[in-house]
Amino acid sequence: MNDRIRKLLAAIDKGCRKFANPALAAKYSRYFVEGYDAYGVKWDDPAWVKQKEAWLEANRDLGLKGFLELGVALFATGKYEHGAVAQWFVGQYRDEIGPRAFAGIGKWFDGGVRNWALCDVVCGELLAPRLACGAVKLDALKSWRASPHKFKRRAVPVAMLGLLGKRGQAALSTEGQGGGQAALSTEGQGGLSPLLEFLRPLMRDAEKVVQQGLGWFLREAWKKQPEPVEAFLLEFKDTAPRIIFQYATEKMTAARKERFRRAKAVRG
Repeated sequence: MNDRIRKLLAAIDKGCRKFANPALAAKYSRYFVEGYDAYGVKWDDPAWVKQKEAWLEANRDLGLKGFLELGVALFATGKYEHGAVAQWFVGQYRDEIGPRAFAGIGKWFDGGVRNWALCDVVCGELLAPRLACGAVKLDALKSWRASPHKFKRRAVPVAMLGLLGKRGQAALSTEGQGGGQAALSTEGQGGLSPLLEFLRPLMRDAEKVVQQGLGWFLREAWKKQPEPVEAFLLEFKDTAPRIIFQYATEKMTAARKERFRRAKAVRG
């Protein structure tokens, strides 16, 4: 960490302490079973917003690369607001995010992202939009599936939610044209099958937060194309964690859910 990053990190921490609200931090802590280390800063406080903007303007010369590096230092502290500020800074450069920036954001997850909220905000604000527009290909997340860090693995299905919309499907279809990969149709099973296959290595993940992320993706994918998702789920109904099915089948009728009950073991 260079002196510039170290000084900015100290300034941000000082600012967080200035706007700290322990009562607010205690209020939100109940939503985080994995722990919630926060100052309790009210994110929409006009004075806080002004302070963030001041930090940004004073350090714009850092650019995307510099703010990605700062993000590693901010997330490493474990403080919720530090990570949120890092995400906000990089969000100002979202249109510049490419494969290298994905790798930089990946470093945030290497022990730094420690709760589902920051994971999902980073995915929703930074990763999913760039996947959806085709600026970054899905292979950028390939190694994340085997990460030792559970929130980095969770980020895979959560970021992939961006590929379920019309823009994301169009990007996948374009990727398949002339690029050596089969074109992905936006109708039938073609558009979802490659995404389901990409998630296959995670279907027996032991971590609850990963299972919830998978179930979330599969539920939203099912709304788009029920048949391929149901076929995929049937493959795993007796082996994958039940939480995945709890989330994935949430919008199904009771009769339809019955298909995905785990078979009872036969006693000899």
